Amino acid sequence: MVAYQGANVVVTGGTGALGTAVVGALRAAGAVCHVTNMVAAELKHYPHRNDPGVHITTGLDLADEAAVRRFYASLPPLWGSIHLAGGFAMSPVAETSAVQFADQFQMNALSSFLCSAAAIRAIRSRNALGPGGAKGGRIVNVAARPGLEPRLGSGMVAYATAKAAVAAMTEALAQETSGEEIWINAVAPSVLDTPANRKAMPDADHSSWVAPSAVAELITFLASPDNKVTRGAVIPVYGGA
Repeated sequence: MVAYQGANVVVTGGTGALGTAVVGALRAAGAVCHVTNMVAAELKHYPHRNDPGVHITTGLDLADEAAVRRFYASLPPLWGSIHLAGGFAMSPVAETSAVQFADQFQMNALSSFLCSAAAIRAIRSRNALGPGGAKGGRIVNVAARPGLEPRLGSGMVAYATAKAAVAAMTEALAQETSGEEIWINAVAPSVLDTPANRKAMPDADHSSWVAPSAVAELITFLASPDNKVTRGAVIPVYGGA
């Protein structure tokens, strides 16, 4: 098991289905989690809400640069940042407005960019070494399969384009910070096996979907000091799909 030894890690969107699994895996590995939440209803049954090692910030607009900078500047010395927050929408291109296209970019690409930039500044300002004497820090973004295989973005062009931007940004940022051992990677899921997705697609083959716990295990490794060499990767997480 990877060991974080009390290292501070941000998890945006950490109260959703994937976020719940990621925070659980991080806590099991010894991380202190700083979680953002925008959907108040998710907190009602959130299993980590009373965990003293999970600090929840509600109502933070991750597309607001000033707000994101204030949030990261307020944190204890930061080791890593995991960016799960985003949004999904699908519609034929002829019925997709400029506002809807921009919304997908704000929720997915812009939020990941602002949080990555703020996290890099925060990691750089941490004078002490990280857990286990590790240098630098770790950042993990979330792309999506249509972002890597654009033809699968038919009917969801805005979403696919935004997630493709996340993938490209991850690779560019990883190269920019490589000399500081701030390893930056992304995962690219197909369809996650969540209650919301099952409700939206009741007739789909759920057996081919990816369990959030499996993705959480990979993210927890990528964000850990045990990840000593992997950077600039956008890792497909497709399961049997």
